[in-house]
Amino acid sequence: MSTSQTIHNVALIGGTGSIGSHILKSLLSANKHTITVLTRTTSVETFPDSVSVKKVDYTSSASITSALTGQDFLIITLPGTAPPELHPRIVNAAAAAAGVKYIMPNYYGFALSDRPSAVPADPLLNFERYVDDVRAVSSQGVKFIALACGFWYEWSLGMGEQWYGFDIAKRRVTFYDNGEKKINTSTWKLCGDAVASILSGDVDKFANKTVYISSFLISQRDMLDSLHRVLGTADRDWQIAYQGVEERYQEGHGEFSEGNRLGFAKLMYARKFYPEGDGDFETGWGVDNERLGLEREELDEATGRTVRMVEDGFGVQTWIETGKPNRVQ
Repeated sequence: MSTSQTIHNVALIGGTGSIGSHILKSLLSANKHTITVLTRTTSVETFPDSVSVKKVDYTSSASITSALTGQDFLIITLPGTAPPELHPRIVNAAAAAAGVKYIMPNYYGFALSDRPSAVPADPLLNFERYVDDVRAVSSQGVKFIALACGFWYEWSLGMGEQWYGFDIAKRRVTFYDNGEKKINTSTWKLCGDAVASILSGDVDKFANKTVYISSFLISQRDMLDSLHRVLGTADRDWQIAYQGVEERYQEGHGEFSEGNRLGFAKLMYARKFYPEGDGDFETGWGVDNERLGLEREELDEATGRTVRMVEDGFGVQTWIETGKPNRVQ
């Protein structure tokens, strides 16, 4: 039986990252919570005066537990390069901290295994392990809330060819199969606003559940058409290639097994564009946008924002060179 719960104290790990910074911005805009950001002891990042900052030794469970004591809700956002043992360490430390009742794990993906998919599971893509970390401490009274948002639109469109197939700067795109498969995708802002909405009401109605959101249900063809409208281009101005989605998936696996980490992006994205895959979760199961009071977004506005990011240096090459996707972050 659900018990109404109001959240007062919110802790955020990863407050300067791609998704974490937008969650923080939305929480600050809502102005309904006391927010604490946990940072590494060596961090020099700054935050608004209204945000409490606690420096943490992430190799020490005791340090994490101390920082989280008194928090109601923990939001975890970690980069893909984070050590695999870090997430369970954070979750276990949070469970030991007095007060932590809910954890939003570092998931931010598609459907969990309770929603069947026609595509066999790939162990490499088992991001549900982050949710499992929280399930493992449920006996200590901690509940999870997972956010299923699909791939982040700005990141995926702007990073490079291995993601949504686009190299915007060079006007090149690789369509998976015929480029017409539609999948759900969300902007960073929508993700942040969704989290703020979840925390602004009775949070327990979302306990141990997945919240599904989506900015757009679109295909690569739709994305290219949006780029045309933003850039004033046409198909003739782009180099358009085609690759079978199964071939691309296997190619990514091969590249990753040889040590090319970009192969992981290629196989992960190809998997969601399978014709029978779960990249489109909206058609079968619906989304919670209306329930959360999320505003409708304009595709071309999000595309234009991504184009400006690319023009400012956002992309895979910058990521390889600096460890961050954007030189101006």
